[in-house]
Amino acid sequence: DQDAARRIDGLQNRFFLDALLKGAYPEDVLADLSHISDMSFIQDGDLAAIGAPLDMLLVNYYSRFTVSGAPGGAVSAAAAPTDSGSPWIGSEHVGFVNAGRPVTAMGWEVDDSGLYETLRRLADEYPRVPLYISENGAAYDDVFGEDGTVHDPDRVAYIEAHLRTCHAAIESGVPLQGYFAWSLMDNFEWAWGYGKRFGLVYVDYETQARTMKSSALWYADTIRHGGLLGRAQ
Repeated sequence: DQDAARRIDGLQNRFFLDALLKGAYPEDVLADLSHISDMSFIQDGDLAAIGAPLDMLLVNYYSRFTVSGAPGGAVSAAAAPTDSGSPWIGSEHVGFVNAGRPVTAMGWEVDDSGLYETLRRLADEYPRVPLYISENGAAYDDVFGEDGTVHDPDRVAYIEAHLRTCHAAIESGVPLQGYFAWSLMDNFEWAWGYGKRFGLVYVDYETQARTMKSSALWYADTIRHGGLLGRAQ
């Protein structure tokens, strides 16, 4: 299981972060991929260009991956969104398992503690650079009510928990500078098409009418009051 975690962390996180912030690909990931490629396509000067100083680093976070190296591990929706096979090259044997947490309409587990760990890790293990949460949000099966409103308390709870986690990270010294909710409006979600709704604003795809969900009104109020901790409880 520990090797499975190392492998997926390498492919999902370190392969990008090490190149960007340390100017080198992680040796263990190169070893994992050695039977697929000798990486001879990497040219002199590539890593110097990739590792050029950054003004900021953007982080997308939705959920945590929990993995297992045991044969026959169940694959979660977060790991393989289509029927095209495993996207984890060289580690196709790794299973993605549910840990019993509440899930969104995507089948992704809600775990804001994973965001805190990610931010702390970036601050502790890599050269410090201003951080921004560029995507964070949740899809739920929103229903347009007969009264013309869309109530989505689960999304409000999701965003509030993650904003509080961001605040805790800042308080601990993480150089987090900003947060962007995903997304303003319901939209086309890649392999899932229009079937999943992430927006703070509900879109009627037949008429293109747009309605602010409860989460949009709550989020606007949070901004208006200067943050969660500044609001009357």
